[in-house]
Parts: sequence; structure tokens; C-alpha cells
Amino acid sequence: MKIDKLSFQIAGQLLDGRKSYREIAQELSVAENTVRSRINKMQQDGVMDIVGRLDVEKIPGHTIVYTGVRLSERDLFSKCQELSELKGVISSAVVTGRFDIILTLLLREGFGLLEFYSNEMSKVDGILSVESFVVYKGTRMMAPYILDPDTLPE
Repeated sequence: MKIDKLSFQIAGQLLDGRKSYREIAQELSVAENTVRSRINKMQQDGVMDIVGRLDVEKIPGHTIVYTGVRLSERDLFSKCQELSELKGVISSAVVTGRFDIILTLLLREGFGLLEFYSNEMSKVDGILSVESFVVYKGTRMMAPYILDPDTLPE
């Protein structure tokens, strides 16, 4: 799908996730059906998703951690995909520099770094080393809530 100026404008309007298609159409001077069909097409093509995100800084007991991963193998893209499916992984990316892959993790009390490394990373072969960067304080640390809320400590 080719993303044109109107598609970018529609996506920008969705920064306020509660804005209706009608409000977006009025603001951009296009038909409501145009907005609806563009959003549906971008979702179908995997170009955009619409999710609720939480400010991790405001959720007690939760934190964002960036983890650099060095691999012993060169099939970076399939390993990146495999790592992205582990519990707690918000995103994974093949990168340049001293790491092969960078993971963005959402961790919480009861599922911290120890549990992530022991229960999740141990499932993946070919990892030479990891280095984690715990975020102590950040800004705009918005993330989808990907952990099972039923397993929250009481």
C-alpha cells in the first residue's frame, strides 16, 4: 500500500485515539467513508494498528527495559521474530552497533529481569550475550499493556 499525505494526516489525527471518523473527516475536509476506508486498508495491510497505550511511568511496579542481544548466528531477522514473541517483549529490532538486536521490554513486579532471562530468553538458542538498560525515569514512556493482567500480584 502506498501511504500518501492524506493517510499520514489521518494517522496523525488518531494520536487522540478517541476522535471519531466524523471529526477526522471534518478536520481534513474529506468524506467520513474516506477516513473509514483508509484506516481499514492501513490496518489490513499491517501499516497501522490502533491500540490503547499506558504511561509506564504512572503504573506502580512496572518498568521499561531495553536489552541488547548479541547472537552467535547471522540469521538476524528470524531470530528477531523469535525474540519478539517472548512474554514481555514490546518490540524487537535488528540494529547496527555492538548488538545485533535490541528488545524493548515491559516488566513488572513478579515478572522482572530474572524471570524474563530465566523463563523466556532461555527458550532461544544462539544468544552469545545480553546487556540490559533499565529505565529509571523517562518521558512519553507509552506502551501497550502486553502482560496478562490476571497474573498481577494482589
